[in-house]
Amino acid sequence: MEKVQTTKTKAMTNDKITKTEAEWKEQLSPQQYYVLRKKGTDSAGNGGYTNHFEKGTYHCTACDAQLFTSGSKFKSHCGWPSFDDAIEGTVNYEVDRSLGMVRTEIICANCDGHLGHVFDDGPIKTTGKRYCVNTSSLKFVPEKQQNK
Repeated sequence: MEKVQTTKTKAMTNDKITKTEAEWKEQLSPQQYYVLRKKGTDSAGNGGYTNHFEKGTYHCTACDAQLFTSGSKFKSHCGWPSFDDAIEGTVNYEVDRSLGMVRTEIICANCDGHLGHVFDDGPIKTTGKRYCVNTSSLKFVPEKQQNK
């Protein structure tokens, strides 16, 4: 895949997590493995984090890197959790030419896990971006737990 130019810097380059496929399969559920390691997609729907708006941060399920804040989450009505921005340096971008279309894939900068795609149809009042993220690639940490 081609790399996409971005103004964001790559996060945690010295702490890059690399594991064998067997290690990933042992750590992740079958759905998480399918999404994060095989670039799969969760089914669209309102489950998971799609309609979740509690204060906190969304972390990568595979490596626990913080990726998105609840303040950047919005209702997009697309069937997946949507954010208008990622935490600086936590996401890398690649051109995805699969399925007969050209999209920008978003990947965890820490472990190279597939998160979803970013589109230019987000809120105009903020970034104009819609980070369309698979619930299986996220875990939520409530704000009250982060302050402990």
